[in-house]
Amino acid sequence: MAFLRSLPALASGLLLSGAAVSVAASAADARCPRGWTGSVQYFRSQANSSSKSEKRVSGKGMDTTNWSMTSDYSAQIAVREAAEPGFSVGRANINVSSVSTETRASMDQHMCSGERTPRSMSGNFISKSETRANDGGLATSVDVNMNPDGTYRIGIRLPKITGTASGSTSSSYSGQCTPKRGINQSLPATLTSIDGVTFSTSGNDRVSRSDPDKLSGSHSASFQNVTETLSWNLRRCGGLLRLVDVKFEDMRFPTWNDWKQVEEQTGTTDGNIVRITAVVANDGPEEKSATVKFRDTQKANKKDNLLDEISVNIPSGEEREVAFEWDSSGYAWYDDGRPRLTQQIKAEVEDLGKKVDDMTRGLKVAPKPLVLVHGLWSNWKAWESWQGILTAAHSADWKAFPVGQNPHQGIMSTGEEMGNFGPTNTIAQNANELKSYIDYAQKDRNAWHVDIAAHSMGGLISRRYIHASMPSYPDGKPQVQHLVMLGTPNMGSRCADLISPALEAAGGSMNALRELRPSVAAQFNAIHIERKGVAFSVLAGNPLPAMCYMLGANDGVVAVPSALWTIEDNAQQSILHTDMTGAVGFSSFVKPRVAIGPDKQAQSGKQAARKPMSGQSGTTNARLLLIGADEEPTGLASAAPGFSKIVELAPGQTTTISLPVEDARNFGVTFVAANTVSATLIDDKGLVASTNLTGTPEASQIFRSLFVARQITKGSWTLTLRNDGKSKREVVLSAWSNAS
Repeated sequence: MAFLRSLPALASGLLLSGAAVSVAASAADARCPRGWTGSVQYFRSQANSSSKSEKRVSGKGMDTTNWSMTSDYSAQIAVREAAEPGFSVGRANINVSSVSTETRASMDQHMCSGERTPRSMSGNFISKSETRANDGGLATSVDVNMNPDGTYRIGIRLPKITGTASGSTSSSYSGQCTPKRGINQSLPATLTSIDGVTFSTSGNDRVSRSDPDKLSGSHSASFQNVTETLSWNLRRCGGLLRLVDVKFEDMRFPTWNDWKQVEEQTGTTDGNIVRITAVVANDGPEEKSATVKFRDTQKANKKDNLLDEISVNIPSGEEREVAFEWDSSGYAWYDDGRPRLTQQIKAEVEDLGKKVDDMTRGLKVAPKPLVLVHGLWSNWKAWESWQGILTAAHSADWKAFPVGQNPHQGIMSTGEEMGNFGPTNTIAQNANELKSYIDYAQKDRNAWHVDIAAHSMGGLISRRYIHASMPSYPDGKPQVQHLVMLGTPNMGSRCADLISPALEAAGGSMNALRELRPSVAAQFNAIHIERKGVAFSVLAGNPLPAMCYMLGANDGVVAVPSALWTIEDNAQQSILHTDMTGAVGFSSFVKPRVAIGPDKQAQSGKQAARKPMSGQSGTTNARLLLIGADEEPTGLASAAPGFSKIVELAPGQTTTISLPVEDARNFGVTFVAANTVSATLIDDKGLVASTNLTGTPEASQIFRSLFVARQITKGSWTLTLRNDGKSKREVVLSAWSNAS
């Protein structure tokens, strides 16, 4: 049996503490003559491998040999106070596993009798040996030596144990002139002796002056391919109950209840369910009843918040695990929006209502992945700066996932860039791509929940995904916690009514544009009514007074009423449509809705609409059907262009188009083109009425407009288009008047 006490050195084989200690430790010795209790863990890992290839004697073949070896040795040492005052007993449970594997492949060329060409011959040989041991309750020596300067050293001496050795060999052949049969042979298990282990810390650990009767820490050392680690948690003069450890586990997506230990450097992700386990030991001679309390120690009001309270009975000399499942939603943030980089969880053990021990562990909680969904005539690069923005707002653990950045995981087709009028996906098809990308983000970050920030048509794609494809989880929370829309045309855009017909008349097929027509959007809204508990928010831009056959505040693409629709959490800003994916849109609107602490997160979940969304007022007569790519909706009013045209411009080319103008209150031209194209509108008197030129902010908008807000008389106007780019460009335009 092994012992420890705070007296001058004892005989070999005893668990001891030296008499030479710091002032604080000496005072503790005077106050505490009892032995140490607690636990010590030892782990040794070793891995080796080699590979070599040699030519065979014949010079026509090759021998290749690969060898690998892995060995793990672990010991859990329970330190208990002995009956004799000042002494302790050490008992170890030891597990050993060592596996060595050698594979050899021989290849050669040989001419068989009666054959004219040499044939390839091969032989494969595998040898495997294993050593395993599992033994418990072994008397073990643990030395605790304290120095006058307050440092201390902990050493262990584990005994020799007996294990079993076994092995197997196999061989297989192919191509031989005379077929050769392989063999498979197992070697019976035999007893083998496994040497004991001696290991100690560096001696640089220091006793806490505020609590000299507690020692805890970890020490690792590596030499060549061997790494040894010693961890300890010891105390003296404590109660009969003590905490051995506090550990965290979360579930590995996508398998519910697949619990894995949370690595300290990786942490978990906001919204995951975390199983928190406290290991409690009873060092007393009789069974004890204990109460374990778990607390959040980082509340903004500086007070501990009780998370759970559990009772447990612990037999004498044994340990018990006490666990509960904690919802980490919101714990990447404080409620005021500041990042919370590490969550502190405290476990307390009470004996008859009095706290006798506690332990605090840190848990890193990363924000939920932010999936970024682009809109019409765009791609993932619209969000290219957002990873840097997220890192600055929290840390490198807040990850952005712009759909399409990794095309193998999903890529949407919405026109790629302005001026591209080729075929695109439907909203439903793009929603399927979004589904794949969300799955990728969850696996990459081991996250059960995500947030979405969607620009323009990306909001409709996200709504389709939530309505039709979003899964449910046993925790009852929606997979998408928050959908934040930026300039989404929830009721469509009249700009699409002006541009899409021209393409359709020319035989073009661009679903992404057609599905933005207000009549199609009305039918979309009549069908896609499920929010499934997802919190919806929308930002509308209002810097412009007119666009696309309509007077009223808009962002250049979407009118304010179309964006706001029936969404209660909304805001308006003087921001253009294409500028919403910049830093301003993030800081002023997106971040306040996704960077929320646990209290606000819970409140947001309660407020998220559980009922179906109502459609736009006046659209209840829309047919309840899904619109196919080749079907034109009917029965709903739309904005009709007065004049439409498709123009091709060679590099450097300038062309002039004659525009017939009738008497009207106002007049406008809406066109779609790359930003290398400039447009100038000239009235019937030869004066410049409006411009939209390359290099100006207006040229970066999706739908570019020339608007004349005055009375117009019948006449002939001209539109001059110039392509300053190096590639041929296509321009689609429509003229309109009497906007209201």
